[in-house]
Amino acid sequence: MKSATFWWAGGLTLHERLPRPSQQVSGTANALERLERWRRAHEELAPDWFERRLAATGLDVKLLTGLLAEAPDALARRVARPGWADFVDSALTSPSGRRKAFGDDWLGALAAGLRPLVEVAESAVAGRAHADVTSGFVHQLGRCLARLAARTLVLQLNRARARGQLAGRTPAERFAEFARRPDLDALFAEYPVLARLLAQTCQQAVAAHLELLERVAADRDAIVETLLGGVDPGELVRIEPTGGDAHQHGRSVALLTFADGRVVVYKPRPLDLHAHFNDMLDWLNGRITGLDLRKVALLRGDGYGWQEFVDAAACDEVSGLSRFYRRQGVLLALLYAVDGSDMHYENLIAAGDQPVLVDVETLFHPTMQVDTATGHDPAAQELVRSVFRTALLPQVMLGENGSMDVSGLGGDKGVFPTDGVGWDGAGTDSMRLVRRPVAMRGGRNRPRLGEQEAEPRDYQAALLTGFQAGYDAIVEHRAEFVALLRTCAADELRFVARPTQLYATLLDESTHPDVLRDALDRDSVFDLLWTDSLDDPMRRRLVPHEIADLWAGDVPMFTCPVGSRDVFSATGVRLPNLLAVSGLDAVEAKIADMGEIDRHNQEWLIRASFATRPQPVRHQGVDVLPGHVATVVPDPQRLLAAACGIADELVGRAVPGAERTNWLGLELVDDKQWTVLPMGAGLANGYPGLALFLAQLAELTGAPRYGDLARRAIQPIPRLLDALGDDLALALAVGSGGFHGLGGICYALARLHRLLGDDAEVLGWLTTAVRLATALETEAGDESADLANGLAGGLAAMLAVHAETGLATAGTLAIRYADRLATGRHGTTDATGFARGPGGAGWALLRLASVIGSDRHETAGDAFLAADGDPTVVSDHGWCGGLSGTTLARIGRPDEGLARRVDALAGHAPLRDLSLCHGELGAIEALTVLGRAGDERAAAAVGRRAGLVLGSLDQYGARCGTPNEVPTPGLLSGLAGIGYGLLRLGFTEQVPSVLLLDSSHH
Repeated sequence: MKSATFWWAGGLTLHERLPRPSQQVSGTANALERLERWRRAHEELAPDWFERRLAATGLDVKLLTGLLAEAPDALARRVARPGWADFVDSALTSPSGRRKAFGDDWLGALAAGLRPLVEVAESAVAGRAHADVTSGFVHQLGRCLARLAARTLVLQLNRARARGQLAGRTPAERFAEFARRPDLDALFAEYPVLARLLAQTCQQAVAAHLELLERVAADRDAIVETLLGGVDPGELVRIEPTGGDAHQHGRSVALLTFADGRVVVYKPRPLDLHAHFNDMLDWLNGRITGLDLRKVALLRGDGYGWQEFVDAAACDEVSGLSRFYRRQGVLLALLYAVDGSDMHYENLIAAGDQPVLVDVETLFHPTMQVDTATGHDPAAQELVRSVFRTALLPQVMLGENGSMDVSGLGGDKGVFPTDGVGWDGAGTDSMRLVRRPVAMRGGRNRPRLGEQEAEPRDYQAALLTGFQAGYDAIVEHRAEFVALLRTCAADELRFVARPTQLYATLLDESTHPDVLRDALDRDSVFDLLWTDSLDDPMRRRLVPHEIADLWAGDVPMFTCPVGSRDVFSATGVRLPNLLAVSGLDAVEAKIADMGEIDRHNQEWLIRASFATRPQPVRHQGVDVLPGHVATVVPDPQRLLAAACGIADELVGRAVPGAERTNWLGLELVDDKQWTVLPMGAGLANGYPGLALFLAQLAELTGAPRYGDLARRAIQPIPRLLDALGDDLALALAVGSGGFHGLGGICYALARLHRLLGDDAEVLGWLTTAVRLATALETEAGDESADLANGLAGGLAAMLAVHAETGLATAGTLAIRYADRLATGRHGTTDATGFARGPGGAGWALLRLASVIGSDRHETAGDAFLAADGDPTVVSDHGWCGGLSGTTLARIGRPDEGLARRVDALAGHAPLRDLSLCHGELGAIEALTVLGRAGDERAAAAVGRRAGLVLGSLDQYGARCGTPNEVPTPGLLSGLAGIGYGLLRLGFTEQVPSVLLLDSSHH
C-alpha cells in the first residue's frame, strides 16, 4: 500500500493489543471520551460491572485508557505484523488480471471493485478443480466480500456524490463510475478493520475450499459406492454453500454437484451422532408396525462427513399426508426423549410421506437454567425440557408485520414478522440502508399433494397417534433404548449457548463503518456478550471464545461429547465441567421419569402448540355447542363440587419449584396471537387470577390446600414489583389496565389479602404496587382508555382496592385516572365493547361518579357509552366485546334495549366454551348482576343457564375460550375463570364479580 507502513495497526483487536509486562503503553488523544462511550454500554447493569468485565480479560480502566490512546505507529512497533496485512499489501501491489464477472446487479458491481483481493485468493486455488468449480468459488467470494464492505462503500459513495466527484448523467451511471474505480489504498488506510475482515475472509475461503477438494478426492470412491449407488457421477462441477452459518474459520455446509447432475452434501463436522440417530430410527422401525422411517445415508470422515442429498417430493395420495404426520409424531417422541432441539423448518425435508431430518447435531442438548426478572420459574424450566424444545412443533414469531410459524411443522411463506435490513435505491448514487419487510419463501418441510401444501393443524390427530406410539415404544423397552443411547457417549454434539440470531446481528452490526476504523470500537460492540452474561457464570466463561469466533467472521460454535460435562470451543479449547450434567445423564434421567403422567403433559403441549398456528383470532361469544345439552339442577353444592374438580385439575397441572409454583398455559399476546407461555403476572391469564380462584375456593370449602397453593403462586410478586420499579419503560409498557396491567395485579392482591386471612405480607405488596402505579401515572403518556389495558381498568381496580383495604392512596389514584379519562388525556382505539372499547371506560367513570357523587365524571361516562357502538346488536353474547358486556356497562342507566338483550342472553343456545371472557359464564354474568339488582326475568334465567353450564360440563368438560378449546389455566379464557364462574353462580352473595372488578364489599 502507498499508505504509512503501520496502516494495519488499527485493525488489531483488544486481545492482540494487550501488552507484555515489559512493554509500556502510552498515549493521550481522545481516549477518555472513547472510554466513557464504552462504559455507558454497561452502566445500567451494575455500578462495578464495567470494571468486572475488564478484569475478566486481564484489564483495568487505566490499561484500557492507554490502549485507546496509543498511536498506531507506536502500536505497530511493539506488535508483530499480522498475516492479513501482508495479504492486503500483496493484493494491492499485484497487477490486476481481466475483469471478473460477479453478477449484473449492484452487489456484483461492488464486488468487481474488490477484485484485487479475490485474485490473490483465486491464484491459490487455480488448477485444483474443474474450471466451473473455480469460477464458482471466485464468484461467491467476490459477492461475500461486497456484502461485508457494502456499508462502508456506500458511505464512500455518498461522500463522493456530495462532493460532486462522480461522472455520469443518471444516478445509476454515477454509481457505476464509483464501483469501477474504488481507491482501495485510501479505503483500507481509513478502515483497517475492513481490510482485515476482507483479507481473512479470502484466506479462510481458500483454506476451506482446498480442504474440501482434498477430502472429496480422498473419499471419491467411497462416496460413489455409499451415496451414489456405485455409479460414477462424472467430474465435480459445482460447489454451492447452502447458506448455513459459517464456523471454525469460514467452514460451512455445501452441496457438491457432479457432471451427471447428482448432488452430495458435505458437512465439515463429525457425523457420528447422525449415524447413531439412524440406529435409533432402525430401533423404532423394528418396534412400531408399518413405521418405516427413512434414514439419511452417510459417509463418515475424520471430523467431517458426506450425506445423501434428500430432495422434497409430493405425496402420491391423500393418505400419504396422514402417514407423514404419524411418522412425524414418532420423530417428535424420539426427539423429546433424547433432548433434541433446533429442529426448525430448514432441518426437515418432506420427501413424499417421509419426514426426514437432515441435521441432528443438537441431540442430547444440555438444558440451560431459565431465570427471569422474578427469579427462577419452574414452568419456564418445564417448557424448555418439554416437546416444545424440539422446535418441531409450531413456534410462532411475532413482530410488527404479524406472525409466522418457523418450526419444523411450519415453515410458512409470507412476510417475516420483523423488518429486515435492505438497500433503498440500490445501484444508484443515492442508495441507503433502510429497514423494511422481508418476504420468506418458506421451507421444504411441509408435505404436499401436487402443489398444495398440507395445513399441519388438519393432521393433529395423526401426529398425536404417532407420538403416542413412539413414546410408548420407548417406555415399554426403556432399558434397551437407554443401552442404545449409551453408544453415543463419545459423539460430538453442538452446544448452542445463545440464540444464533444474536450472533448474526452482532456480525451484521459490526460491519458499520463507525467501528471499522479502529478494532477497539468493534470490540465494544461485541461487549454485548459480556453484558448479556452479567448473572450467568457459565456463559461468562464462553465470552472470550465467542468474541474470537466473531472476529474470525464465524457464528460462534461450541461442542461437547454426549457423555461429558466438558465443552470445547471452535478452536478446541477445553472448558472443563462447564455443564452441570452431561447430555447423556440428563436424557437417562428424563427417560426414567417418562410415563403416563408425563405423556399426558406432553400431549397437552402438543395440542396447545397446534392451537398457536397462525389463524384469525376469534374473540366472540358466537359459536354454540352441537346438539342438545341436558340441564342439571344447579344446586350450590353441585356447583361447588364442579369448581373443586377444576381446582384439582389445576393442582395436577401445577409445576412446583423451590420457592414458587407456576403453570404453563395459552396466552393471547396483544390480542393477535396465541402463544404457549409460563403464566405471567396479569390478572386475565396469569397466576394472580388463578390464585384468586383458589383462594376464593379455599374460603368457601375450608380446604387449606387451595389457599396454600394460592400463596405459592403469588410469591414472584415482590420481585416483579422491584423489577418494574427499576425499569420505567417496562412499567409503562405494563400499564394500568385492570386485566393486563398493574391495576389487575393490585385488584388481585387486595382480594387475596382478605381471602388469605388478612395476610400482612400480601398487604405490604399491595401497598408497594399502588405506590408504583401512582408514580407511573405521572409519567404515562397517551395510555389507552379501556378496561383491560388502560386507564378505566386502573380506575375500577383502585376503587376496589380502596373499598377492600381502605388505602387512601388507591382512592386518590382512582380519581386521577378518572380525571384523565374525563379530560381526554388518553389514547384512542377503534375497538368496541366492555373490555377494550369505550363501554368499559364509560362504566368505570359512572362507578366512580356513584361513589364520590361527581356530575362531571357521570357526564363523561355517558359520553363514552354513547361512543360504544350499537347496544342493540345481539349476535355476540360474550362479556369482552359482546352483549353481556354491553348490558353490564349500561346497568343503572336509561336503556330502552335492555329487555331485548335480557331475552337474548337468557334464550340463546349454549355457547361452545364456558370461559368468562367470551363464553357461557361471561354471558351469564350480566344476568347475574341484573338478577341481584331486582330483575326477576334475569334472576330466573340465571338458574336455567347455570343448569346448562353443569350439563355442558358433564357432556363436554370444561371447554376453554382458546382455539380448539384447549385447556389453559387462566382466569378470563381458562379453567380458573370457569371455576370462579361456578362459584359465582352457586354463592353469588359471597363471591364478587371479577369481571366487574368488584370488591368483597360491593
